[in-house]
Amino acid sequence: MDRRAGLVLAGLTGLLLALSGLWLFQGLGTGNRGFILELRAVKLGGLVTVAASVSVATVLFQTVSANRVLTPSIMGFDALYVLLQTLLVAGLGVAGFAALPTGTKFAAEVALMTLLACLLFGLLLGRGARDIPRTILTGVILGVMFRAMSEFVARILDPNEFAVVQGASFASFSRVDAALLPFAAALTLAGIAVALALAARLDVLALGRDPAVSLGLRFDGMVIGVLALVAVLVSVSTALVGPVTFFGLIVAGMAHGVMRSARHAALLPAAALIAANILVGGQLLFERAMGQAATLSVVVEFAGGLFFLYLLLKGRIR
Repeated sequence: MDRRAGLVLAGLTGLLLALSGLWLFQGLGTGNRGFILELRAVKLGGLVTVAASVSVATVLFQTVSANRVLTPSIMGFDALYVLLQTLLVAGLGVAGFAALPTGTKFAAEVALMTLLACLLFGLLLGRGARDIPRTILTGVILGVMFRAMSEFVARILDPNEFAVVQGASFASFSRVDAALLPFAAALTLAGIAVALALAARLDVLALGRDPAVSLGLRFDGMVIGVLALVAVLVSVSTALVGPVTFFGLIVAGMAHGVMRSARHAALLPAAALIAANILVGGQLLFERAMGQAATLSVVVEFAGGLFFLYLLLKGRIR
């Protein structure tokens, strides 16, 4: 990592610490400060965890797919999550859904989404990583199928049950469960640590199949391993706060622009730090300047959709 990259990462880290401190201690007043700080710390931990998992997963997925306008959500993770919520509400009712142990529900959602992704990758990439476009296309088709199934099941729900499904189908950074956060954070840290350990191999992987193989990289095995890592990271963030579709696209694009380097040792931490700064700074802005007049997840997804269209219009597909 060169000196410039180190300075950029240090600046992003300092900015995140400043924003985090400002958000934690702003407007405490004279009430029960310990209780307020505890609530804010849980929310802050959730914001940083989701930011890191989504950003790193997006950078890894774009490296494997060799396409800067794709995000892991194209594989149908968000549609599967919505289908799970719909089936649970339809089968258990509102009271039964609310009574589900959060830890068990979180573990089951992460395990199911990861298992489905690994089965998809293993079956479709069994003949080699040349089948990556076919895998992505299959993920798109599965996403459409999951959404259609969700809409079909939703037709039998009463209005109260449908409202619960709708509430669970959109990302909400305010519903982070304090009991789940340590497990989600641990999985995210482990995934990022593995990604950083593979940074040099990811640089080679980004060169393409033929150059990577000529340099001695086990290309097919590396692709499947990275996609499995992406599945774990996306599953954790989705199960923790709900589907986040376009946020990673913004962050990955900004990381490439800021770092001006394709080296993953700098790109991955930069993406995670930029994502965390956006979420923490955005939450601070909405709470203090706008009085909760807007929802952070909606604004972020809207901006991500605009950025996606910008990339398409600029012909940034490679």
